[in-house]
Amino acid sequence: MNGIVSSDQNQACMLYRGGVASIVSCLVGLMVFASLYLFSSTLLAESPQAKGALQIYFVDVEGGQATLFVTPAKQSLLIDTGWPGNGGRDAERIVAAAKKAGLTKIDYVLITHFHEDHVGGAPQLAEKIPVGTFIDHGENREFTDKPTVQVWQAYQELLSSGKYKHISVKPGDTLPIKGIEAKVVSSDGAVLDAPLPDAGQENSYCAQAEQIPADKTENQRSLGTLITFGKLRILDLGDLTKDKEMQLMCPKNKLGKVDIYIVSHHGWNQSSSPVLVYGIAPRVAIMDNGAKKGGTPSVWDIIEKSPGLENLWQLHFSEEGGVAHNVAAEFIANPDGPDAGKYLELTAQPDGSFEVFSSRTQKTRAYPAK
Repeated sequence: MNGIVSSDQNQACMLYRGGVASIVSCLVGLMVFASLYLFSSTLLAESPQAKGALQIYFVDVEGGQATLFVTPAKQSLLIDTGWPGNGGRDAERIVAAAKKAGLTKIDYVLITHFHEDHVGGAPQLAEKIPVGTFIDHGENREFTDKPTVQVWQAYQELLSSGKYKHISVKPGDTLPIKGIEAKVVSSDGAVLDAPLPDAGQENSYCAQAEQIPADKTENQRSLGTLITFGKLRILDLGDLTKDKEMQLMCPKNKLGKVDIYIVSHHGWNQSSSPVLVYGIAPRVAIMDNGAKKGGTPSVWDIIEKSPGLENLWQLHFSEEGGVAHNVAAEFIANPDGPDAGKYLELTAQPDGSFEVFSSRTQKTRAYPAK
C-alpha cells in the first residue's frame, strides 16, 4: 500500500451519483480501508521484540559481567551487575541498556557468584532502577578474600531490606521467566546429575583432557544456565572452572550443542577447556572481557579452533592477547584506546536465526537459521 486511500477509490466516491445513502456507504468503506492501512503500518513499524524476538544486551562493564535478556513476553533477566564503585558507571550502563529495551524495571537479577565483578554493582543498580527478584546459588563460601566478603555483605544488606524477592536455585531447576526456558546446569559447586534432553552423547574430547585440581574459590560455585528460545540455545556458566566443566562434559556431554556461548570467566584460562568448548560447538561466542582483564591467548586459540565456530565477538581488545590473539576490529565493541562503553546487542528469532549489532560500528551481522 502506497497511501491511505488509492486515487482510484477516491475518484470513485467523488463521481458517484447513487444518492446520499450510497455516498455515505462509500465514505464508510474508505474509512474502514484507512483504518486497516494504519493498523498494518503499525504492525510493520513494531520493534523486533514486539514481533516475538529475544533481545540480549552485552553491557560493557570493563571485565565484569552484565548481560540483559528481554523476552518476547516483555520479562527481563539480568545476569550479573558488574563492579562496585567507579561512580556508579556499571549500573548506569545497565540502566541505559534497559531503557533502550523499553524497560522501566528489571524483573530478575541473577548473580552467578559472589565476586566483586559480578555482584558488586547490585546495590548501585537497585538505587537506579526497580528490581523484582534476585536469584543466586545460596551462601558465599569464600571467606579468605576480603573484597568477596565485602560485596557479599553489601548484597546481604540489600536483600535484608525486604524490598526484593529472593530465590536460591540448584541444578535442574527452571527459572520462572516467561518467554524463554532457563535451565540451571550448575550451582553452588554442583552440576546436573543427568544429561539434558537431546544431550548425553559420548564426548570424544574427554580422552585427551588434562586433569584439573579442584578450584577453591567462588568461581567453581557459579550459577550456570542454558537458555532455550525456540530452536536457539545459549549457554552462560559465569566463571565456572575447568574442574566443573569436566563434570558437565565427561564422559558424556550433559549439555549438548549450543548456538551461542557466552565465554566463561571473561576468556581467562581457568575456564573454557576444550572438553567444554569443542563439546558444545557454538556457532558464535561472545567474550565479555576487559582491555586489561581476560582474553588469555590459550583460551582465545581454543575458541577460534572450535568446530563449527562462525565468529568470536569481544567486548574489548585484549591487551594480553596482542595483535595475534584478538579478532578483527569489526568484531570488537571497544577496540584499543580510551574506554567508550560500547555494547553488543543480539536479536534472536524462535527459528534459530539471530543477528549481532555493534553499537560502535552501527553494523549488524546476520546468522541464518540452521
